[in-house]
Amino acid sequence: MQEPNIKINCHSSICIDDNIFIDPFNIAEKREAKAIFITHSHFDHLDINSIKNILTPSTVIVCTEDSAEILEKAGIKNNIKIVAPNQTGKVLDISFQTFPSYNFGHHHFKNLGFVGYTLEINGVFYTICGDTDATPELESLNTDVLLIPIGGKYTMDAEEAAKVTNIIKPKYVIPTHYNFLDDTAGKKGEELFSKLVDKSIKVLIKIN
Repeated sequence: MQEPNIKINCHSSICIDDNIFIDPFNIAEKREAKAIFITHSHFDHLDINSIKNILTPSTVIVCTEDSAEILEKAGIKNNIKIVAPNQTGKVLDISFQTFPSYNFGHHHFKNLGFVGYTLEINGVFYTICGDTDATPELESLNTDVLLIPIGGKYTMDAEEAAKVTNIIKPKYVIPTHYNFLDDTAGKKGEELFSKLVDKSIKVLIKIN
């Protein structure tokens, strides 16, 4: 497959094919989102100003219940589909599957119902992990393009992420959730991750 069309605005603010957004954050320019997927309601994954900058009347939003509450309080009345872990669905021409995204005993607790997504777009599978540790659920995934956090503290670190990546064996992997928050990894984490990922997997760096 050809290299995927993915941009990361910063941190975990992801855009696929220029109009599918995941966890919009720090988006200052006006864009037009076909669909928005939100993994959970924390400020660096659900930014109302960013969402308003990319929202159109026809934008479909897929999100967790905690996220939907914030969107509704902000007066966003678009078509909102609420999801929980371990569900499948389809919006527009995008099929998706959710899985639990969580830490072991801190920050993102499993019972909160935060999710990651595997999206099927034009026959290609993209997995966005959300804020998670290296969980058994991740190790069982099958995907073409993996977007995985490496920052540490709030998520797995670079070494743990590389180990999971080598188990999943995607065609492409893109590290996320670093080089923004002061207490997460910077470029050294990115370098370590790239070094440890199996050479059969193409590492794409999308964060400046």
